Amino acid sequence: MRTEQHAWMPVSPCGDGCLPAHQDRVSHPVVIGRWILVLAALATAPVLSAGWLLPRKLRSSLQRRYSRMLLRCMGMRLRVSDERGVRRPEGGVMIVAGHVSWTDVLVLSAIAPASFVARADLLDWRVLGSLARRMRIIPIERQNLRALPATIGVAADRLRRGERVVVFPEGTTWCGRAYGGFRPAMFQAAIDAECPVQPISVRYTTADRLTTGPCFVGEETIGQSISRIIRQENVTAAVRLAPIEYPGESRHDLAARTERAVRGAECIDLAAHDILDPAIEGQESLVA
Repeated sequence: MRTEQHAWMPVSPCGDGCLPAHQDRVSHPVVIGRWILVLAALATAPVLSAGWLLPRKLRSSLQRRYSRMLLRCMGMRLRVSDERGVRRPEGGVMIVAGHVSWTDVLVLSAIAPASFVARADLLDWRVLGSLARRMRIIPIERQNLRALPATIGVAADRLRRGERVVVFPEGTTWCGRAYGGFRPAMFQAAIDAECPVQPISVRYTTADRLTTGPCFVGEETIGQSISRIIRQENVTAAVRLAPIEYPGESRHDLAARTERAVRGAECIDLAAHDILDPAIEGQESLVA
């Protein structure tokens, strides 16, 4: 069925100009070695399919180890800061994070494997499409507003079954220095399933400074992005697990609370996001 673009379609002003002009690069032998490791890791991805026959705990361990291995093959380190305290939710949890790169999926899977709400065309990508299918993504057709309630319903069903579901409510990737507002629509799944929300901050750094090196913006293809990331040196994915947010009754309030938790000290006035999210006359109830 033919679909049309609409005002809700997520867009980001970030592009090639957001990439760092100068960045540390590894030697050619290291680049070659990393490519060999990445291709070998991707070739073993079918093992994840067999993993669905295993008990959930063993399956999660397999996915976590695989994601960490793939990050290391690309030369990326992982650092986690846990601010959740002693209260840890049981059962279904919606995990919410800002969106910088396709590597966010690997970073979050390396911590707690989950289903991801992701753009539907990801399934067609040559390099990562097969891996995405094995990770049971929940496809969202960003250009088709009528399909949004069904996507929310699938996410809510998985949450009710006690699964973890990851949502990137900005709707598209940003460079990491700039970011978009959290759209409230997908938070309805957490409210319907009456499950808690885990806010997570993901920042990419080099020499303890924020870098836009791993971001996936502009006209770059996935293959070009992998090639660029492999050439980078000393990149760390710094992850912060913020305290749990509980759903309440308003997706707008839940989205605002979660965004403040994700941004932390960097959180700006949420009203500033209004200029980035044009109103949709007659369709606010669907996407708001």
